[in-house]
Amino acid sequence: MEIETTETVIAGDKKRKRSPIDESSGSNDNNDDSSKKLKPDDENKKDDDDDDDEEIKEAEEQEKEQKQEQQDDKTAAHVIVPYSVLCKTFEACEATTKRLEITEYLVTLFVELCPDYEGLELGIGESLLMKAVAESTGRALKVIQKDYHKTGDLGTVAKNSKSSQSTLFKPKRLTVTYVFKTLKRIAEVKGNSAQANKIGLIKGLLVACEDNEAKYLIRQLEGKLRIGLAEQTVLSALAHSVVLSKPESAKMKTEQKEERLSYAVDLVKSVYNQLPSYNMLIPALLEHPLNELQERCQMRAGIPLKPMLAHPTKSLTEVLDRFEGHPFTCEFKYDGERAQIHKLPDGSIKIYSRNSEDMSVRYPDVVEKLKKWIKPTTSSFILDCEAVAWDCEKKCILPFQVLSTRKRKDVKEEDITVQVAIFAFDCLYFNGESLLQESLRSRREKLRNGFQETENEFFFARYMDTNNIEDIQTFLDVSIHSNCEGLMVKIYDGEEASYEPSKRSRNWLKVKKDYLGTGGVGDSMDLVVIAAFYGKGKRTNFYGSYLLACYDPDSGDYQTVCKLGTGFSEENLKDFYDQLNQHKLPMAPRYYQLGDNAETPDVWFEPKVVWEVKCADLSISPRYMAGVGLVDETRGISLRFPRFIRVRDDKEAEDGTTNEQVNFVCSF
Repeated sequence: MEIETTETVIAGDKKRKRSPIDESSGSNDNNDDSSKKLKPDDENKKDDDDDDDEEIKEAEEQEKEQKQEQQDDKTAAHVIVPYSVLCKTFEACEATTKRLEITEYLVTLFVELCPDYEGLELGIGESLLMKAVAESTGRALKVIQKDYHKTGDLGTVAKNSKSSQSTLFKPKRLTVTYVFKTLKRIAEVKGNSAQANKIGLIKGLLVACEDNEAKYLIRQLEGKLRIGLAEQTVLSALAHSVVLSKPESAKMKTEQKEERLSYAVDLVKSVYNQLPSYNMLIPALLEHPLNELQERCQMRAGIPLKPMLAHPTKSLTEVLDRFEGHPFTCEFKYDGERAQIHKLPDGSIKIYSRNSEDMSVRYPDVVEKLKKWIKPTTSSFILDCEAVAWDCEKKCILPFQVLSTRKRKDVKEEDITVQVAIFAFDCLYFNGESLLQESLRSRREKLRNGFQETENEFFFARYMDTNNIEDIQTFLDVSIHSNCEGLMVKIYDGEEASYEPSKRSRNWLKVKKDYLGTGGVGDSMDLVVIAAFYGKGKRTNFYGSYLLACYDPDSGDYQTVCKLGTGFSEENLKDFYDQLNQHKLPMAPRYYQLGDNAETPDVWFEPKVVWEVKCADLSISPRYMAGVGLVDETRGISLRFPRFIRVRDDKEAEDGTTNEQVNFVCSF
């Protein structure tokens, strides 16, 4: 970035071209007498005049462009920030667990920098990174691997390797902009020489790193920054920085400033929920007043929203108690994969997963058939749906396990063996208009007016509006008989019937048949596999049991919750052994929270694999850390008699059950 800016300035100041108008005027001065003696005809004179006009316009355009370039250079120079400043902020955040302190560090950073932000999914493999560290520092690869086994943190290994390295010439200092652009280039590298090219780019960055820069650079490349920085904290800090960067904020009274900060945080989070794009949010905050943010950043097709989620419930009477005095509706809870389907104004179709992954290429058959569902008056939309495996002959839903056998990459329509049907249950955006604040009654009406069911392909979610407990029980039985998981019960009308993106709301409750009224835990949990124990007897040569954890979104840590050894088939044990061996770690990472007298597994894994698990009960335990600090200061929650249900390959580790959700279930 600095190099580009410097070259542009030089080009502007020293290499500026002489304008055609200057050359033209100089020529006329030198030949003034001769021009008076010439008598061209009128037509030639007109042509000359036209040429002069064109030259004048061209010169004016060039001058305008040069001024704009110079202005851009000044702006770029103003936001060039050393990468070390960002790393020092990371270091400060890592050194504390206090949310307010982390927010303060970020506010300071944002007020000074206000850089553009764009999420990058790098996730470079450890072997490639170790090779890059070895080559850039001159250390042997075996030594790097040995150090990594000792520390468990490749970022620290990189920092220590750099500190022992001496260079003849000091490299140019890294800037945030340059590092960001290089990381983006690394993420985009493809082709036969992709690995070599990535190593080359990484080495270029590592050679220029100073102090703790190598530590956080490597962590960024791994996709494991692990400094306790949650997205909600980033949004809060961003909102605070916008308010505090204004000169008038210094003159505000404390109470007035707190009100302004609270308003800004609520507004920024609300807008981000509807338009989760920093590329659009941050420029709008920089260029326009805060009160115009909602108008400037409006929801649009093509940018996925985080889905609204439901709270579990253990009994139908609890449903009636929660929704007393409110109209509510019951819908089938389909056992498939959440799918958010977008149609853009240009006619293109996108399908996103619950974690905003673009899975359009996974469902080319759905994209192709979708045109038949849409009525002529429908131009753009966002639908909240469930994709399920479907038997076209028997016209029924197939188990989720069948859907999970469908290919996830390089899917060709002619090779598809597992057919899917789409069940739409909500319409979030319709013909250029956001429907998030409208009631479910209104959204359902637009859904049915804008689309039509097609046999074996597209259906509206089956529902029933009632407040009679016997009718709900009958409808629940029908849903189970139809190969569904149970019911979703939702407030149907009024202010509380709006759609709340990325929120697990008590305005939606889910009722499952399993454990209902039996005294067991009412809902399953999606837990992350973090370690394993070698098997014995029939399970020799495989892993016999596993250590599972829930996710703490505030700290980014994984908290142990149970040891799991039941519910597996022989085929499961073999598949899991092969799959998990690809994610081995030399030791437990620092972001795994382990209790006193903790389990001592034989093998540790990266947090990559998510399993759905059910249990009979929960208990407080010093050996497990789920919900520590919420349920007890030193003890966590553990699952009693857990059993494996299925793999959740539609979820990332961060999308699994959180510590707060485990604590909520335990509160029953």
